Amino acid sequence: MPSAKSHRASVRKAERNAPLRTRAKTYVKRARTLIEASDFENAEIAVREAVVALDKASQKGAIHDNNASRRKSRIMQQLNKARNA
Repeated sequence: MPSAKSHRASVRKAERNAPLRTRAKTYVKRARTLIEASDFENAEIAVREAVVALDKASQKGAIHDNNASRRKSRIMQQLNKARNA
């Protein structure tokens, strides 16, 4: 069982990171939904917002840098593939 001090620290870190992670996931989900609906004008805006949210979460340490890069790459690939199909 973790000590009380380390538990307090992990709770504090989780509280700090949760909004950043949630915001990133929300924007990514919104972008994917718009891509699937073939609404490319709004999807492009949503992808840009998702990239910003992922970058901020990565910069603040809420998610790993490579995790943010992978998610950005995948969502951009999805938009480009849908646009060209």
